[in-house]
Amino acid sequence: MNRYFFALGLGPAFALGACGGSEPVTTVDNIVATDTIIPENSIDANAATGTLNEASGAAVMTGQTFADTAGASDAYEVAAGKLAAQKASTRALKDFGGMMVTAHTGSTAKLKAAGAKAAPAIVPNAALSTEQEANLATLRDTTGADFDTAYKAQQVVAHEKTLAVVQDYAKNGTVPQLKVFAAEIAPVVQQHLDKIRGL
Repeated sequence: MNRYFFALGLGPAFALGACGGSEPVTTVDNIVATDTIIPENSIDANAATGTLNEASGAAVMTGQTFADTAGASDAYEVAAGKLAAQKASTRALKDFGGMMVTAHTGSTAKLKAAGAKAAPAIVPNAALSTEQEANLATLRDTTGADFDTAYKAQQVVAHEKTLAVVQDYAKNGTVPQLKVFAAEIAPVVQQHLDKIRGL
């Protein structure tokens, strides 16, 4: 029981989502982790690799870092959603997991399209971070009510972090196409956060 609290202490990577549209649903079975690992404190590390926002004095995440973080986040959410659809003990959580698979598959497609329009083009790297791997391991190792509790807690924290990051990039980002993507995603993230909080 304490194991999932340990993984939550690592701070799950934030999640991005987009409501499932007409894009086909794909799987992440073929995602292979690479040597690139997103730092455990991705928000602070991303800021450190960005540029200074003259208006606020805060560091701005680079376009590549934002795309990499978003891509890995989508991959995590799809994998976690698949586990929830299989292992959750309530229909509501199973349905939420299925919704995350569809939404984050769509989000990945939109992210890739936005990155392709940038000059130069930006290709997201979907390598999972140490935190994301730990959270997935927790979900794989728990069952029943423990699984439900761990999944819900991870999702609340992940969506809270996501909302802050996408809102910031939508306002201060340096790649126009990714700023548009972030602005479109922010209200969807808020919807997901509201829904998981209510489950």
